Amino acid sequence: RTREGLVAALKAEPYDRRVVLPHERTHRGPKEGRLRLLREVQAQLEPLFFLYEGEPPASRPDREPDLEVEGARLWRLPPDGIAQAFAGRQLLIADGHHRYETALAYHEEAGTPESAYVLAVLVSLEDPGLMIFPTHRVFAKEPRQELPAEDQPGLDEALQALGRVPENRAAAVVYRDGRAGLTVDGEGELDVALVDRLGHEGISYTPDPQEAVHAVDSGEAEVAVLMRPTRIEDVFAVAQRGETMPQKSTYFYPKLVSGLLFLPL
Repeated sequence: RTREGLVAALKAEPYDRRVVLPHERTHRGPKEGRLRLLREVQAQLEPLFFLYEGEPPASRPDREPDLEVEGARLWRLPPDGIAQAFAGRQLLIADGHHRYETALAYHEEAGTPESAYVLAVLVSLEDPGLMIFPTHRVFAKEPRQELPAEDQPGLDEALQALGRVPENRAAAVVYRDGRAGLTVDGEGELDVALVDRLGHEGISYTPDPQEAVHAVDSGEAEVAVLMRPTRIEDVFAVAQRGETMPQKSTYFYPKLVSGLLFLPL
């Protein structure tokens, strides 16, 4: 797959202006670390990933890229009409919620015209290379809250049953002690909201289902919860309602390249 995006300096707007929409909750710890980094380097070292509705206002030039590294290719474009094309569009943060909120906090401190911007990659929702993987949950100890699950003959059968659950029903596979169960809830709730009832004590995340299962089989963890990928239309709908989803609700693949470009602040 090939995913294309526009790289630009984007003015960081507070969420209440409804220009940039978040879809996941953040935690204070990662933002404090990011803020210390910005203070030291005074530059954005990696881009944030944004999505928008509609077709791209520019296309890839028919020539060799200006820069190429590790499969990432970059072309410099003339600015003709690109900024104007985004003037009326809302942007959804796909990846980088902690860094975006940190950028807002840094600009409050620095107060310079340069500190008002973030390095951004803007990708159209219509891009055929846009992929979202699920982020599975791994619990070191049995969660205090329990999700009722119907036992399945095996893990493969449980995952197949999960794939047959309608998208408008929240569902997941719960794996413990070598046994797999299917949990299904009512209509109108997202899978990540259902699983979030288990809490966050002793939780870790992985996009690799085999890694999640191995953690339980090896005794490193007691419970793994295997997820379906969150649909991008559901992510956008949640954000447009002004709501947020639990942390690690989405895993956009591939991740953007760090260090390809810097934005001085």
